[in-house]
Amino acid sequence: GWLEQFHLMGPALLFDWDLRTYLPKIVRDLREAQTIEGLVPDIAPEYVVLAGGFRDSPEWGSTAFQLPWLAWQIYDDRKTLAAAYPVMQRYREYLNSKLENGLLSYGLGDWYDIGPRRPGNSQLTPQGVTASALYWSDLQVLDRTARVLGMHGGTEDADRLAGAFQKAFLKDGTYSTSSQTALAMPLALGLAPPELRRSLAAQLVADIRAHGNHTTAGDIGYRFVLRALMDAGQSSVIYDMAVADTPPSYAGQLARGATSLTEAWDANPNSSQNHLMLGHIEEWFYAGLAGIRPGEPGLRHIEIRPQPAGNLTWVNAKWETFRGPVVVNWKRTESKFQLHVSLPPGMTADVYLPDSPTPHRIASGASDW
Repeated sequence: GWLEQFHLMGPALLFDWDLRTYLPKIVRDLREAQTIEGLVPDIAPEYVVLAGGFRDSPEWGSTAFQLPWLAWQIYDDRKTLAAAYPVMQRYREYLNSKLENGLLSYGLGDWYDIGPRRPGNSQLTPQGVTASALYWSDLQVLDRTARVLGMHGGTEDADRLAGAFQKAFLKDGTYSTSSQTALAMPLALGLAPPELRRSLAAQLVADIRAHGNHTTAGDIGYRFVLRALMDAGQSSVIYDMAVADTPPSYAGQLARGATSLTEAWDANPNSSQNHLMLGHIEEWFYAGLAGIRPGEPGLRHIEIRPQPAGNLTWVNAKWETFRGPVVVNWKRTESKFQLHVSLPPGMTADVYLPDSPTPHRIASGASDW
C-alpha cells in the first residue's frame, strides 16, 4: 500500500481499469491510517510502522489530496471527495507544522533516481523541490475541493509556498540542480513562470538527449518528466526514451529477464522485481500518442490532442470509460494525417489536430478528419 504510487500511477491505471470502487477504498484506508497528529503515513493500511522517510514523506502522503480529486475529475465522485476533505485539512495542518523557511524539505524525495551512488534516497534533486512542489499542488487541490463542496477555500498557503519555492530554487533561468525532475515538476504542476516554460522544456529535452535518450528521474519525478514533455509537444522525445535498448529503460529491464516492472531501472536483482512505479508510459500511450485527456468532472467533456511520434505510422486506442468507449484511431503518411474519433453518449470533446491550435468541438458519435 505504498501511497505515492496511487496518485502518480492513478492517471495511467484509469485508462485500463474501472476504479470507481477502488479509489474510495484507498481513501478509506488512508483515513484509518492517519495519525492523531494528522500525519498520513507512506503506506495504508499501515500494517507495519516504519521510521523516518519510510513513514513520513510528503510525496507519499500527497495521495490524501490527489486521489480523491482524481475520483472527482473522472467519476464525478463527490462522496469520496467529501469523505477525504477532513483528512486533507488535518494533513495540511501537520505539513504546515513541518515547514522550514516556507518549504517542506524532508522525506525520501525522488526515490530511486539515477545518480552516482546505488539507488535509494534522491541523489540529483533536493528533497525541498519534490516535497514542496507536490505540496503546492496539494494546496491547490484543497482549495478547489472546498469550492466544490460549497465551503470557503483559500490560496494563501499555496501563494506563500510558491513564493518561497521560486526564491529558493529558481536561479539564472533554471530550477535547483537542473536535474530532469527539478525541471519537470514545476513545468508539469504549473509552478514555472509562463515566460520560462519554453526554455525550461528545452533544458529538459537537452538533458535527456545528453543522457542518450534516457531519464535520470526516479519514482516521483518520472511521471512529471513525461507529463512535461507531453505538455510541450515533445512526444518524439518520449518515443526515443521508450525504444532505447540500453538501460535505464524498459528494454533494459527486459534484457535482464524482467517479466514485470521492476523498482530499479536496471532491474537490479537486489531491488523489488514487481513494482508498478515506473509504469507511466501507459499514460503516454493514451494521453500522448492517442491524445485522450480528461476534462470536466465525470468526463462530460474531454480533449483529444494526438501527438504522432518517432516512426509510428498509426495508433489505435480505445478507452472503456464508465460512459462508454472513447475511440481514437490515426494514421499518417508523408503527406497526410487521418484521424477518427468516436465518443459515447453524454460526452463532448475538443479535438486538436497536430500542429493546429484551433479545436474542433464534437459531440457523441463518430467524426473523421
